[in-house]
Amino acid sequence: MDEKIIILDFGSQTTQLIGRRIRELNTFCEIVPFNKFPFEDKTVKGVILSGSPFSVNDKEAFKTDLSEIRGKYPVLGICYGAQLIAQTEGAKVIKTDSREYGRAKLSTHVDDQLFKDVLNLSTVWMSHGDSITNLPNHLQLIASTEDVEVAAYRVSDELTWGVQFHPEVVHTDEGVKLLSNFLDICGCKRDWTPASFVKSTLKNLKEELGNDKVILALSGGVDSSVTAVLLHQAIGKNLTCVFVDHGLLRKNEFEDVLTDYEHLGLNVIGVNAKDIFYKELSGVTDPEEKRKIIGKGFIDIFDEEAHKLKDIKWLAQGTIYPDIIESLSITGTVIKSHHNVGGLPEKMNLKLCEPLKLLFKDEVRKIGLELGMEPHLIHRHPFPGPGLGIRILGEITPDKVRIAQEADHIFISNLRKANLYNKVWQAGAILLPVQSVGVMGDQRTYENTIALRAVTSVDAMTADWAQLPYEFLAKVSNEIINKVKGVNRVVYDISSKPPATIEWE
Repeated sequence: MDEKIIILDFGSQTTQLIGRRIRELNTFCEIVPFNKFPFEDKTVKGVILSGSPFSVNDKEAFKTDLSEIRGKYPVLGICYGAQLIAQTEGAKVIKTDSREYGRAKLSTHVDDQLFKDVLNLSTVWMSHGDSITNLPNHLQLIASTEDVEVAAYRVSDELTWGVQFHPEVVHTDEGVKLLSNFLDICGCKRDWTPASFVKSTLKNLKEELGNDKVILALSGGVDSSVTAVLLHQAIGKNLTCVFVDHGLLRKNEFEDVLTDYEHLGLNVIGVNAKDIFYKELSGVTDPEEKRKIIGKGFIDIFDEEAHKLKDIKWLAQGTIYPDIIESLSITGTVIKSHHNVGGLPEKMNLKLCEPLKLLFKDEVRKIGLELGMEPHLIHRHPFPGPGLGIRILGEITPDKVRIAQEADHIFISNLRKANLYNKVWQAGAILLPVQSVGVMGDQRTYENTIALRAVTSVDAMTADWAQLPYEFLAKVSNEIINKVKGVNRVVYDISSKPPATIEWE
């Protein structure tokens, strides 16, 4: 890629959505922390400043020096970003009597290239507690709403704009048009497509890896599978894939996935490591500790397999953008650690190759189809690296794994039979550390509870619970209780993300 937009992240919940909108306009973008602008990158065409949970007047607010960015690149400040620029230029940012949240009608006062063909009195989405006032003369007022005078402005004689509303959300009618205008101002060619990504990535991989040998951590999921095919096309026989059965995969998944990989022509080593992982996880109940044990187990096994091979210099992983975002936040808060994020122990002495690390899940699927992969591989639901280890709440035992596998298999099989599988982003069964009284025949039971989880989403940054038909849920519940020994109760999770996460642990 020879051009990109940089989004400076000030902590907004919609920062990733800005990125999605820019990519949907066929322009590559990269999200970086507010104070980590890549000045050395010669492909940057423009800069967007995101919103923030802070007020610009807060002591802990994220601030950065924009003097070397403004004037050199077109700049668009959104919400907090707009307030930051305005305050820097001498305007006042004051706390309003009430937080403005929701739809408003935008009235434009002057013709401006950022608002070209944007309909007057269109609906915009507001979400702020501060307002910009007392604009100095060199900040030109462009648009207002009924309650907010400064809804948009431009810095005179400079390609710098600020908008108080959020053009990235669907509630802003002309938001995509406004962002498209900004890309025109930046001179973007709009030529970033799956085909262009594959072409440029294959070229870069060939140059970076040369004749080096690479070992790839396969999980059986979409991300690592696409990574494998991409690397296979770039370096062929120099790629060796390792697929580890940690005993926490779905029912029959180890055998099924190995068969799929054989059809792709990949060189795959299958490793049965169930006993190792069960032993290490014995007695462990904390979810973060389980994730770390499973992640360390992967690394140890890859290290062992790598040492069996000659001259391995790289370890490849199917890391994608949401993995990195959840693991590394600008506030330093870790939501969940991911086993394929953060590099490798020095003892392995291998360099890291993550060709998909800047892509969202739906983009990865498009890349897979571009590479010629079969749709049934591309459209598989996401499955976490730690597998059932984070869908079995509490201690993990072989018997609990059996229960979780059987319940999950019934759930997923029925989704496919009912033609609901492709309407759901992700689904699975969670074994709860809860036992309850039941009756089977004339006997009292005291057995386990299964929670079914199914969500709709675009990229897993946000998700809503899937409104599956009652008849379907009743059928699945009945089948699980009747066929899975040890379960006498099934419940359905109706939590959205946020505030909940998709996985329970």
